[in-house]
Amino acid sequence: MNLQVVWFKRDLRVVDHEALSRASLLGPVLCFYQVEHEYWQLPDTSNRQWLFIRESLFDLAEQLQNIGGRLVLFEGNVEVALKQILCNFGHFTLHSHEEIGNLWTFERDQKVARWCRQEHIDWREYAQFGVVRPISKRKSRFKAHWDEWISRPPSTVSDNSYFINAELPSELKLSNLPTLVTYDELDCPLRQLGGRTNGLLILESFLNHRSERYRGSISSPLTAESGCSRLSPYLANGCLSLREIANAVLLAQKKVQNSFWKKSLHDYYTRLWWHCYFIQTFESNHHMEHVALTSAMEKLDRPFDAEKFEAWKMGRTGWPMVDACMRCLHAHGWINFRMRAMLVSVATFSLSLPWRPVAEWLAKLFVDFEPGIHYPQIQMHSGMSGNKTLRIYNPVNQACDLDKSGIFVKRWIPELRDISHTWIFEPWKSKGYLKTGVKSEGGSFYPAPLVDFEIVHRTAKAKITELRAQHNIIAAKGFNEQNQKRSRSSSKSSRKRKATDDNERNQLSLF
Repeated sequence: MNLQVVWFKRDLRVVDHEALSRASLLGPVLCFYQVEHEYWQLPDTSNRQWLFIRESLFDLAEQLQNIGGRLVLFEGNVEVALKQILCNFGHFTLHSHEEIGNLWTFERDQKVARWCRQEHIDWREYAQFGVVRPISKRKSRFKAHWDEWISRPPSTVSDNSYFINAELPSELKLSNLPTLVTYDELDCPLRQLGGRTNGLLILESFLNHRSERYRGSISSPLTAESGCSRLSPYLANGCLSLREIANAVLLAQKKVQNSFWKKSLHDYYTRLWWHCYFIQTFESNHHMEHVALTSAMEKLDRPFDAEKFEAWKMGRTGWPMVDACMRCLHAHGWINFRMRAMLVSVATFSLSLPWRPVAEWLAKLFVDFEPGIHYPQIQMHSGMSGNKTLRIYNPVNQACDLDKSGIFVKRWIPELRDISHTWIFEPWKSKGYLKTGVKSEGGSFYPAPLVDFEIVHRTAKAKITELRAQHNIIAAKGFNEQNQKRSRSSSKSSRKRKATDDNERNQLSLF
């Protein structure tokens, strides 16, 4: 029987791993992961992301060991690794999950596909999420397809599987996995730890305790840290499968008696659907990583201002809620979705910065960076998708609504800890105001806002209104919010909740 080679990418688990499951039925299996140094030099990758993956690789190696296998590590070009496998073992079948990543990974996969054709290697790819590649293969509406995919039984490794555990001459020892693959401008001391073992603990705590507060706690950064699932990095890197999470949520929903808790679990389950919906949207509009979905929106005057960009990315805009969120993101590698949207809105609308450097900086900070979610959201919240609804977040209103006592702001901006609560969200109005900033009673310094929000807000709306009058701007395919809405009950109680529910749904707070 031919050798079956499993290429692990962003699917660092053994449970519900279709590529591994299929390979285990066909012959002896060799499992490998490629450390691709070129990938880690891209503008949307970071060492904080790598450290999470590094921990996940140690965990994956242990998972494979428990079923009799071994993880082989290579570094450099994946085609070179495949050539070595071919040279040492002869002809093989390659198995992997489809990676719907950035343009670099797509082009790398195209090169691998060409090599496989040249060497007559059969490469079999399997869906990682409820997403179809190419879209022409989908035989039903997306929701129906997703429901069918999520209901499939989880993939299992054959009890009769046989693994190749021989060492290869050029493989990288697990103990020699580098800790530094690229330079990060900032450390991430509070990031979540990688690996399936840690992911399962997070899932357990969410389903057994934290999910009760999910509904109503995901918008404020003060409550979202514990109220959100915190599973996003484990999904993005495949430590847990989306199917096993969805099924665990449905099981938990059946067990709980509290109606509010049931609704919270339902809300989270719905966001797993949204997760795949946006990845499918990205798959269908893959150019959005580099090009605005609505080209006319590129006519907005958004020159790159290095001083404003530096102030925004380092949490020194002068808007306390914005800066607190950015500094929290620096330290955790995570911030809740609504605050991610605010950071994009402030950068692109309030500070009139171009969306591409904004997208790249945030991607580097997100330990849970998922291209299929990140780039559609950047396009939406920067106005590049052509949506009728402008998401221009008022930093002061957001702070007043979501951090009423200023606890979150004071936690992340020590310069403002001595400021009166009256002025905590608008310190430039306090007695210590200077043209360049604010000095608290303790003598620490915090800058004044870079721009007047009300003025730039009016200017942005006027420019966009003018653009829409000049061009027939419609929402990009997959971004029409009216068409995205799922069917709802027509009962009176449903109609009463409509405004609130639509607002929550349009935030698309996935995790």
